[in-house]
Amino acid sequence: MTGRALARGAHATASGAGAGTQSEGTIRQSGEEPNRGNVPESVTRNIDAVSEFYEAEERRISGSQDFIERMSAFAGRPVYLALLIAFIATWIAYNVAAQPFGWVRFDAPPFFWLQGIVSFYALLTGTAVLIRQARAAKLAEQRAHLDLQVNLLTESKAAKIIELLEALRQDLPDVANRHDPDVESMKTPASPHAVLSALETQSAEKKP
Repeated sequence: MTGRALARGAHATASGAGAGTQSEGTIRQSGEEPNRGNVPESVTRNIDAVSEFYEAEERRISGSQDFIERMSAFAGRPVYLALLIAFIATWIAYNVAAQPFGWVRFDAPPFFWLQGIVSFYALLTGTAVLIRQARAAKLAEQRAHLDLQVNLLTESKAAKIIELLEALRQDLPDVANRHDPDVESMKTPASPHAVLSALETQSAEKKP
C-alpha cells in the first residue's frame, strides 16, 4: 500500500546508509538503533518524522480498508492477470470439450455465466481501486499542504535573513551605502494571496 511502502522506504533509506544489508525488520526486532553513518542528524530527524507519519496513517486503517487495499494491490500484479487468463481459458476449454466427452456442461457458449462472473469481479476490482486511490489522494493532499506550509515558512525566513543582512551592511562603517531595489523587494515576504491572484489572472488572460 502507498503509506506502508513509503514508510518502509524511509526506514530503508536511513538504515541503508550505514547498515548495508541489515534489514528493517531485523533492526526493529533487535531494538537497536540503525547505523546511519554520515547521514546528518537533521536528515535523520526528517526521515523519522516521515516514517512516523506513514506508520500513524497505517494504524488508522480499519480491517476492511486494509483488506480492500490488499486486494486492489494484488489486482495490479502480473500474477493476477495470469491467473485471470488461466481461469477464463480453463472455463471456456472445459465447457467446449464437455459435450464430446460426455461431461456436464454448466455454461454453454456464449458463456453467460462467465460473462456475469467476470463483469461482477471487474466491478469489485474497480471499486476497490477507487477506494484505495481515494486514501492515496488524501495522503497526497496532506503532503501538498505540508509542502506549502514549509515553503511559505522557508520564504519568510529567507526574507528575514535578507532584511537582517541588509541592516548589518548599512551599519558597517567600512561598507559603502547603496540602494539595491532587488533587496528592497526581497526583504518583504511574498503574499500567498497576491501570488495566487496573479496566477489566476495570468491563467485567465491566456485562455482563448
